[in-house]
Amino acid sequence: MAEHQGLMMQRFLSAFGWRHEGAANAALLGLPAIWFACLYLAAIGALLITSFWTVDSLSGDLIPGFSFTNFQQLLADPIYTKIGLRTIGIAAAVTITDIVLAWPVAFAMVRLAGPRLRAALMAMVMVPLWSSYLARVYAWRLILAHDGLLNWGLAEIGLPGLHIGYSNWAMWIVFSYLWLPFMILPVAAAVERIPPSLLEASADLGEHGLATFRRVILPMALPGMVAGAIFTFSLTLGDYVTPMLVGGEGSDFIGNVVYSNVGVTNNIPFAAAYAVLPLGVMGVFLLVARRMGAFDAL
Repeated sequence: MAEHQGLMMQRFLSAFGWRHEGAANAALLGLPAIWFACLYLAAIGALLITSFWTVDSLSGDLIPGFSFTNFQQLLADPIYTKIGLRTIGIAAAVTITDIVLAWPVAFAMVRLAGPRLRAALMAMVMVPLWSSYLARVYAWRLILAHDGLLNWGLAEIGLPGLHIGYSNWAMWIVFSYLWLPFMILPVAAAVERIPPSLLEASADLGEHGLATFRRVILPMALPGMVAGAIFTFSLTLGDYVTPMLVGGEGSDFIGNVVYSNVGVTNNIPFAAAYAVLPLGVMGVFLLVARRMGAFDAL
């Protein structure tokens, strides 16, 4: 009897979902939407609210309220402006570098390589993601140090050392290496979705390789490239470990200031106010990408 009732209920729900597609979709997405709203959006809301609070100078207690003191301090001090520009600039440089490096690998992996070579290239892209983040950063720290592997190799062939360890150049190189797989994989997936017939049609019309790439491949793969850019740009923008390990004096990122204000000075409202900057930058980035039509094919 219970099994019969369960079967009847299942048929009723199936028929109801078929007749009311909107209700079925709402039921399907209800729990994920609630989870997203409660955990993700609520956390961002708490961050925005806390950024307007202040800290009592004597007791160190948080004072809830609505004050622009933290934002005024950020705008008044040129050090924080310089740190913000450095963070955004290196994040943009890393994104552009990864785009340039990812395209040849992704295109060769999808369009040129055979099954075995393609599997090998995919493994080479994925293997670094299976290792520890800190291990990879420390490895590059040893390579780029003043007495590291890079300068030793240059000295062996009679070239002067570069001495780029513990600098913004070192951070640019390490970040580009760390996030490169996050650019290769979306670009490769986007290139794979391009019908080969379009490339053949372009060749039949007399277009050479560069023109085909510019007029056919690049526009159709733009959503994948934008998805990779979102990863590389946002991951660099919010990082604070790599600047601590491979950056030198004057290489702080926004994340380092947030970390020091939370863990050292216990000025959580000021840290929250500074953390709003990456959120705003990513919001502008996504709006520009949307206006370019990068999300139309997603």
